[in-house]
Amino acid sequence: MTNPSLMKKAFSPASIGNACVGFDLLGHSIAGPGDRVGVRKIDEPTVRIRAIRGLDLQLPLEAERNTAGRALIALREALGLEFGFEIEIDKGIPLGSGMGGSAASCVAALVAANALLDAPLSREALYPFALDGEAAASGSRHGDNVGPMLLGGLVLTTAERMVRIEVPAAWHCTLVHPEQVLETRRAREALRGHYALGEFVAQSANLAQVLVGCMKGDEDLVRAGFADVLVEPRRAPLIPGFAQVKQAALDAGAFGASIAGAGPSVFAWFATRAEAEAAAAPMRAAFSRAGFDSQSLVSPVAGPRAEVL
Repeated sequence: MTNPSLMKKAFSPASIGNACVGFDLLGHSIAGPGDRVGVRKIDEPTVRIRAIRGLDLQLPLEAERNTAGRALIALREALGLEFGFEIEIDKGIPLGSGMGGSAASCVAALVAANALLDAPLSREALYPFALDGEAAASGSRHGDNVGPMLLGGLVLTTAERMVRIEVPAAWHCTLVHPEQVLETRRAREALRGHYALGEFVAQSANLAQVLVGCMKGDEDLVRAGFADVLVEPRRAPLIPGFAQVKQAALDAGAFGASIAGAGPSVFAWFATRAEAEAAAAPMRAAFSRAGFDSQSLVSPVAGPRAEVL
């Protein structure tokens, strides 16, 4: 039997995974869109999904196949909980957008469920369960979306840990989401094939420059490193208009621009909010010339984290 008084609700913001040079390693949260998830204690020792709202597309209600459900299954099993959870999801992030839609449901569910525990866990302790949930959607345990949602801001993630990277508060991101859908699994298929050792060396150098540049607040270092030589060239053909949108951002003064997550959204970093806001129109116009309407948003690179409502 359910008990309405034992329900907690949490909101998780959207995110930008991969963050240009940090494939599966680096991402940051963005203010604005996000998922809301309510979690209720139930007497049965199981996890079930009661409802998913906010999407025309039907998502799996079977807990094991849903990111939020699988995360809470992992949480229950690890803690040996005698009670179970019932989940209600209100989607606010379009799927297949490159904005971490599947990860947001997972993280919001974990944060809400954690608030129901007698001894709530740290965000770091929730991370492995978030990776379990993410795997339900993408097929792999990568933390570049769930990490920023759990900690907020720009986060470096590995298989074992999350490390928040401090960035200047003035730095802002412009994200433009076209009316296209690019499924994560299809975007990952594009990455199959051989890579040259020199590409890995160049990508490592670029990632290092971006990380050091962020920590030092050095715009020149970030500009020098903001170039994905591994993933972007292989995924760009899947996004009509990408090259033109990226160039529009660079012409507007961006440190750099790339594919948000698996795409098709495109993001760019700027030194100030005013520059980021001014870039939105030409970036959208570039997508329009490619035949796609789009929406834009501007957020601090040091975006918010998931919280209980």
